[in-house]
Amino acid sequence: MEGQFYRAMATLTFKPAQIIKKLMSALPERSRAVIESRYGLGKTPERLTLEAIGKKYNITRERVRQIENHALMVLRKSSAMKEAKAAFDELETIVDALGGLVPEEEFLTSISTNEQTKNQIHFLLVVGESFKKGKEDEECKTCWYVDEELTRRIREALRKLYERLSDNDLVPEAELISSFLAELKDINQKYKSDEIIRRWLSLSKSIGKNPLGEWGRAHSSNVRTKGIRDYAYLAIKRHGSPMHFTEVAKMIEKLFSKRAHVATTHNELIKDPRFVLVGRGLYALREWGYNTGVVRDVIREILKKEGPLSRSEIIEKVRKERYVKDNTIVVNLQNGKFFRKTKEGRYSTV
Repeated sequence: MEGQFYRAMATLTFKPAQIIKKLMSALPERSRAVIESRYGLGKTPERLTLEAIGKKYNITRERVRQIENHALMVLRKSSAMKEAKAAFDELETIVDALGGLVPEEEFLTSISTNEQTKNQIHFLLVVGESFKKGKEDEECKTCWYVDEELTRRIREALRKLYERLSDNDLVPEAELISSFLAELKDINQKYKSDEIIRRWLSLSKSIGKNPLGEWGRAHSSNVRTKGIRDYAYLAIKRHGSPMHFTEVAKMIEKLFSKRAHVATTHNELIKDPRFVLVGRGLYALREWGYNTGVVRDVIREILKKEGPLSRSEIIEKVRKERYVKDNTIVVNLQNGKFFRKTKEGRYSTV
């Protein structure tokens, strides 16, 4: 979903390179060189670490940090900043129009795919006093915002959404958006659009979307698909009923454009406990209530749970668990090692 929310954004009316040039003119030579190296504003877009810059000038990384912080302070107080006010106001308007809180990389890419231009916009966000940076942590990606209270509420809502999900849950996007809005019901009406909500959701590192557009916990195999067995799970879940392994392979190729050999798909279905063989080559999901085992095992589990049952009752219940012929069930009932017939004509386990 990254990047897709910004396509309609207006082109900047100012040239970032010109703004940067005027700002740099307010700094002494070494401070300017440190800032350019630190933020990739020079001839190359490479951003150097404090340690790399320190080695370059034979100073400590802490001294580099001091120079950087002092330079930013000087810039914020400079006349060049005042002259560039319209550019900063325009950036603030854009951030607010996108929801007041935007993922850093997607936002920069939306403005330009040129790395130097992206670095220039990034630096303007850093030096602009209206913008606050949300550093990447276990829950969220790096982001920029202009409203601290709104950002706090969004992060809290994302946390609550995650806590409500289990590792196996998959939620349609419309349902997740509705739940998210319920947590933010009294926010400004201008932010209540699906586009902005999706953008806020994309900030989360805890919640993610799978290839079918369904949301769940990001670390879940239902979301972070890694191989044929994960694609098979999503394919069968989307189908909604048991599938033959050959059809599962075809569905994987259709839904995900992934090459799925029939034999490989079958092997993965056999190995994974999420799937249950319910007929000749037919597989269902265990979460649908199917139990593993042959027909005899299914009958035994039913009788242990329900008590003695008639033949017709057993056939009806087994057919909900297995796609087999009635005669197959009857033959298993006649196995005296496992089942016995009562005087009332019902069957129970031995």
